[in-house]
Amino acid sequence: QVQLVESGGGLVQPGGSLRLSCVASGRFRNIYNMGWVRQAPGKQRELVAIVNGGSTNYGYAESVKGRFTISRDNAKNTVYLQMNRLKPEDTAVYYCNADIRALFTTENYWGQGTQVTVSS
Repeated sequence: QVQLVESGGGLVQPGGSLRLSCVASGRFRNIYNMGWVRQAPGKQRELVAIVNGGSTNYGYAESVKGRFTISRDNAKNTVYLQMNRLKPEDTAVYYCNADIRALFTTENYWGQGTQVTVSS
């Protein structure tokens, strides 16, 4: 019914930048909150950034404030994560997630993730 597909991950050196994208496709009525969650081996899952449907409210993990920026384009059903001044500790699989109303019920959807590796 609904799919989220991430792209933009890769290998970068410390201090570099990456821009992640996540596109929602399928049959749905509304997309509410969209966000990015990362998972690194041996670490707890961490909510990195989130934005509401109207792009009026934003939230960031303390570890990425000032370096990451989340944005969305509702006409394209897409959310972005601009990551600057990347650090080795940012290495993780980054998942897109969104609250989507297909008809009457709102469900939380996840993408399959994109790998971000920060290493020299």
